[in-house]
Amino acid sequence: MSDGRALVELAASKADDKKGDEIMIFDVQGVSTLADFYLLCSGQTNIKVRAVAQFIEEELTNAGHKLYGMEGMADGLWVLLDFGTVIVHIMRTQEREFYNLERLWNQGMIEKWAPAPSQ
Repeated sequence: MSDGRALVELAASKADDKKGDEIMIFDVQGVSTLADFYLLCSGQTNIKVRAVAQFIEEELTNAGHKLYGMEGMADGLWVLLDFGTVIVHIMRTQEREFYNLERLWNQGMIEKWAPAPSQ
C-alpha cells in the first residue's frame, strides 16, 4: 500500500469516527497534479463540518503527517486540508451538491469508503 493510500484511508477512518457523511476516496494518480488522492465527505451543518475537519487535522498531525495548508475553517461551509499527497475536502451537504466534485474527478478511480469489517 502506498503512503498516500495509507494516509487517505487514515483520514477516511477519522472522518468516519467523527460521523462524517458520504465518505468518498478518489484515486487521482495520473489525473491530478495536485495530489494522488482526494477524500471527500460532508456534514449537515457548519459546526459538523468544522468538527470533522478539526478532528482529522488533529489526528493526522498527531500521527506525524504534515499539514501544508488549511482553508475554510472560519465559515465551515467547505474546509480543505492539504496533506501533500492527500487533499481532504469536508463540505456542508448543500455545498457538496452544488459543486458536485464527483463529476469533476470522475476520471480517477472513485470508491465509497467503508471501514474494514472487524475480526
